Amino acid sequence: MTNPRILVVLTSHDRLGDTGKKTGFWLEELASPYYVFRDAGADVTLASIAGGQPPLDPKSALEEWQTDDTRRFEKDEAAKTALANTTPISEFDAGSFDAIFFPGGHGPMWDYPGNGRLARLIETFDEQAKPIGAVCHGPVALVDAKKPDGTPLVAGKRISAFTNGEEDAVELSDVVPFLLEDRLRELGAAIENGPDWSVNVVTDGNIVTGQNPQSSAEGARQLLAAIEAT
Repeated sequence: MTNPRILVVLTSHDRLGDTGKKTGFWLEELASPYYVFRDAGADVTLASIAGGQPPLDPKSALEEWQTDDTRRFEKDEAAKTALANTTPISEFDAGSFDAIFFPGGHGPMWDYPGNGRLARLIETFDEQAKPIGAVCHGPVALVDAKKPDGTPLVAGKRISAFTNGEEDAVELSDVVPFLLEDRLRELGAAIENGPDWSVNVVTDGNIVTGQNPQSSAEGARQLLAAIEAT
């Protein structure tokens, strides 16, 4: 497909539970897919739950987490302007796009679950057989989405997401509202984990999921492949 249209959705939540610390989206999980998509000629639209400037997880801006793509993003004035002026998801519909993608960070753990507008948007992409991609904590966007018969969208689907072991490693298992891996299993997903912090991306039909920040670029590449296959 020439110049696919991809909607990238970011969190608007900036509080890390009751810790008093900040959270938001993880920079690498936006920057790497953004350039995989753009360099392939895709038309990328940045959206968020509430619109405006999505909160950046401050840890993801530390030097130890920087990559060539994050440094490129920080120098890209057009990209930063688009990020500062995201449109709320309430203003979009699936008909305008060929795929949807959800970067992670811990913010989505709070403002994706229970969001009926977000669930319906994902359901519509699925009903139209359009690819749905997510990485790290991004797959939490799928937990409320359902199939037309009312069963969970992820039931019976092979899914990868941030593992319980990785959540333990960052010492946030007791801070997040629930463990993403456990919730997806409860919904009937067939979780396919790689070793913690390894590149692991799973494509099952029109759903493409990646395990962690390291899986961001490969997740984006597999989403492009899924678009081409539609």
